[in-house]
Amino acid sequence: MFRSHRISRTALRIGLAIVFLWFGVDKFLNPTYWLDAWVPQGFQALIESVGMPGRNFIFLNGIFEILVGVSIVSGFYVRAFSGLAALFLVVVTAVHIGGATEVVLRDVGLIGALVALAAWPERAGWA
Repeated sequence: MFRSHRISRTALRIGLAIVFLWFGVDKFLNPTYWLDAWVPQGFQALIESVGMPGRNFIFLNGIFEILVGVSIVSGFYVRAFSGLAALFLVVVTAVHIGGATEVVLRDVGLIGALVALAAWPERAGWA
């Protein structure tokens, strides 16, 4: 198999970009699903108490996820967006404290991949 840092980083970037672009676009296609299935009622009440409709919150999440995907695939501010996305997923995981579900475990894997990308060395031949 190939042992190249360039191939490894490219595969990591493409895989993460696909995930974030997919979920970001899907939030615009199915906002009600995302709101009802993934945003706890207490948090929905909190955001609505400050005047933000739940759908708008989902749309903002979708915009953020699309920006993360575009950043990662284009190479524009990859470290910053990878770090922000990892922090975002840490918060999402903390909000969904309900044990080690498949979603929490998936997010832990994504957090690890995002941290790896954010911390990737910028030495010649590694980019």
